[in-house]
Amino acid sequence: MASRSDIPGHGTSGVGVIEIGVGELAIAEAPAVLMTPALGSCVGVTLWDPIKRRGAMAHVMLPTQTGAAPSANLDRFADHAIPSMVDGLVSLGSLRMRLVAKMAGGSAMFRADTVLASVGERNIVVVKEQLELLRIPLIAEDTGGSHARTIELDLETGVLVVRSYVYGIKEL
Repeated sequence: MASRSDIPGHGTSGVGVIEIGVGELAIAEAPAVLMTPALGSCVGVTLWDPIKRRGAMAHVMLPTQTGAAPSANLDRFADHAIPSMVDGLVSLGSLRMRLVAKMAGGSAMFRADTVLASVGERNIVVVKEQLELLRIPLIAEDTGGSHARTIELDLETGVLVVRSYVYGIKEL
C-alpha cells in the first residue's frame, strides 16, 4: 500500500494522485486519489471502505483469465483483479461487509463490437458477477456507450469522478 510519502506528486499543497495503468491495480488510503485514464472497452473498478477511508482501483482489460499464458499479468483480468483487491483491503484491516464498489467504462469502441458481444460488455458482466460472488454492493456505475472515460476515486470522500469528452464530468 502506498503511504503518504510514497505517493507520486504529493506535496504540501495538494493530494497525491496514484495512476493505475492498463491491467494494473492499486490500494491506498486517504488523502490519496486513485486514477486511471482512457477507459475504452476496459472497466475501471473501485472498492472503498468508508470507515478506514481506504480503497482500491483496477483497470480491467479482459473478463477472465481462461486461456491466459502462465506468465500473464493476472491483474488485467476481472476474475482475478477483483478478488485480489478485496483480499488486499481485508489484509489491511478493512471489513469486507463495509466495502462498496463503483465502476465505469466497458464501451463498445470498435464497429466489430456491435456484431458480437463486445469486450466491454463482457467485462461489465464479469465484474458484476465477481462483485456479486464476493457480496460487494455495486452502488454506482457509468458503463457502456461508445466513448472513453478517465476516472478518479477520492479516498477521502469515496466520490468517483468520471470524465469524458462526450459527456463532460460526472460524480458518482
